[in-house]
Amino acid sequence: MIYSAVNTIWVLIGAALVFFMQAGFSMCEAGFTRAKNTGNILMKNLMDFCIGTPAFWLVGFGLMFGSGSAIIGTFDPLIRGDYSHILPAGVPLWAFAVFQTVFCATSATIVSGAMAERTKFSAYCIYSAAISLLIYPISGHWIWGGGWLSQMGFHDFAGSTAVHMVGGICALIGAKILGPRIGKYGKDGKPRAILGHNLTFAALGVFILWFCWFGFNGASTVGMDSDALMETAGRVFFNTNMAAAVACCTTLIFTWLRYKKPDVSMTYNAALAGLVGITAGCDAVSPVGAAVIGIVCGILVVLSVEFFDKIAKIDDPVGAVSVHCVCGAIGTILTGLFATGVTTEAGLFYGGGLHFLGVQVAGVLSVAAYVAVIITIVFLAIKYTIGLRADAEDEMVGLDVSEHGLLTAYAGFAMLPDTVTAEDEVMPVMVMGDTPMADAIPVKRVPTFEKGTPKFTKIEIVCKESKFEALKNAMMKLGITGMTVSHVLGCGVQKGKPEYYRGVQVEANLLPKVQVDIVVSAVPVRKVIETAKKVLYTGHIGDGKIFVYDVENVVKVRTGEEGFDALQDVE
Repeated sequence: MIYSAVNTIWVLIGAALVFFMQAGFSMCEAGFTRAKNTGNILMKNLMDFCIGTPAFWLVGFGLMFGSGSAIIGTFDPLIRGDYSHILPAGVPLWAFAVFQTVFCATSATIVSGAMAERTKFSAYCIYSAAISLLIYPISGHWIWGGGWLSQMGFHDFAGSTAVHMVGGICALIGAKILGPRIGKYGKDGKPRAILGHNLTFAALGVFILWFCWFGFNGASTVGMDSDALMETAGRVFFNTNMAAAVACCTTLIFTWLRYKKPDVSMTYNAALAGLVGITAGCDAVSPVGAAVIGIVCGILVVLSVEFFDKIAKIDDPVGAVSVHCVCGAIGTILTGLFATGVTTEAGLFYGGGLHFLGVQVAGVLSVAAYVAVIITIVFLAIKYTIGLRADAEDEMVGLDVSEHGLLTAYAGFAMLPDTVTAEDEVMPVMVMGDTPMADAIPVKRVPTFEKGTPKFTKIEIVCKESKFEALKNAMMKLGITGMTVSHVLGCGVQKGKPEYYRGVQVEANLLPKVQVDIVVSAVPVRKVIETAKKVLYTGHIGDGKIFVYDVENVVKVRTGEEGFDALQDVE
C-alpha cells in the first residue's frame, strides 16, 4: 500500500483534536455539577479514555472493523489482522486505529455526565470498559465497519448515531437505573434546581468541544489529497459551525420567551446540541440544511431537558441525554430529509423519496434498541454485584472525599455550602450514653464586666451584596473604626424572587447576602441604625434586616486591652 503524507497527517491531527475533547467534557461536566464532586468528575473523564484505549486495542477494534459478518467483525486481540479492506486510501493502519480509538473514548465519556454525583467509581470503570469492549464496537461495525446498516445505505458521516446516540442511550439507561440525586425531587415530585458550581468551567469546556469538533467532523473525510475531499472538508467545517451557532441563537430566543430571561447554561448546551445534530450529515447537507438542523436542535434540547427533568423524572445534571441521545438521533434522521445528494442518496426534500429517510430511521431505532438492551444488562449486573450507586452518606458529603480521599478540589478557596439536602432520606446519627469526664470539654465563663463601664452594642446588618460598598462608606463617615464582613446565605418570609436554571425554578430559600457586624460604644446606636436604613432602603422586598445585641466585653488580642480601649485602632 502506498501511503499519503497529506492523508496521514490529516487523520493524525484529527485524532489529536478528538482526544482533546476529553478536556472539554471534563470542564463541562465539572462546571455543571457541584464542587464536592469535581475531583471525581475529572478522574472519570481521565479513566474512561485510559481504560477505553487498551480495551479497544485488545478487542473493540477487531469487532468493529474486522471482516467478519454483517452483524459483527472478528475477535482480533492486539490488532494483528489484515484491515486493508477498510483502511482509507493512503492511511496506515495505526494512524486509522488511533483515530478510531479516540472516537470510542468519546462515546464512553458521554455517560459520566448524566450519572454524575452519585455513581461508584469502581462501577464507572467497569461499565466504561464494557462500552469500549463490546457495545460501541458492534453497533459501530454495522455503520462504519461494513455491516448491515452500511450495506443498506445508512449515512452517519462522523457519528451522530455511532458515537453520540450510543453514549446518550447508555447515559439514559444508566441515569434511570441509578435514580435521581438526593434532594433533586421534593415530596410533591417537583424537580429542584441543583446549580452547577462553576459556569466558567462549563463555558470553557463548550468552547474546547466546539473547536475540537472541527477535527471530529472535518477529519472524518480521512483524506485531503483530492479536490473532492478538500471541497467536502470545507463544506463539513462550514456546516458544523453553522449548526452550532444557529442552535445557540435559537435557544437564546426560545428560553428568553419561555423563562423571561435567556438561560445561560441551556444556551451553552445548545451549542453542543447543534454540533451533535449536524455530525451525521455535515458532508451531505447544504448550509441551509445545517441551519435548519441547528434550529431544530436548539428548540429540542430545551424541551428534552424539561421532559426528562419534570416528566420522566430522570436526573441528568449536565443534559447529556438531551444533547447526545435526542439530538444525535434527530440529526441522523434529518439527514434523510436535507441530504442534497452530493455525497450520499438525496433526502426527501431534495427529491430522494422515502427510501433514504426510512433507512435513517431504521438505523437509529435498531442501534438504540441494541444498545439499550446490552447496557441494561451491564448496569443491572453491576447493581446487583458490587453496587452501582454510592451510599447516601457518601453522596451527601461528596464523592471527592468518599471515593478518592480528596478533601477538596479547590484547596485554598472558600466554596459556598451545598444547600440541597434529603427529605427523610438521611437521618442524623443519635449519640447515646454519657461523655467520660476525661473527654468532657471544660467551659469557662468570662467574668461580668464591671458596672459603670461604657456600654457595648453589636449591630448586625444583613443586606444585598450590591449595597455593601455604600453601607461601608456611610459607616466610615460615622466614625466606625472596624467591621466584620461575611458572605452568607439566607432568606426571609418571601423566599426570594423566582428564577430559573435549566428550565427548573430555583427554590430561592437561601439567597446570597452580605452580613456586616459592627460593635460600637461611643457612636450612638440609633445613628448607626438610621444611617444603615437610609443607605439600604429601596422599598422592595429583600432590602435586609438589622439586629441589635448587647455585648458583655471586648478584648483586643494583640495588646490585651479590654472594654472601650479595645475598640480603638489608634496606638
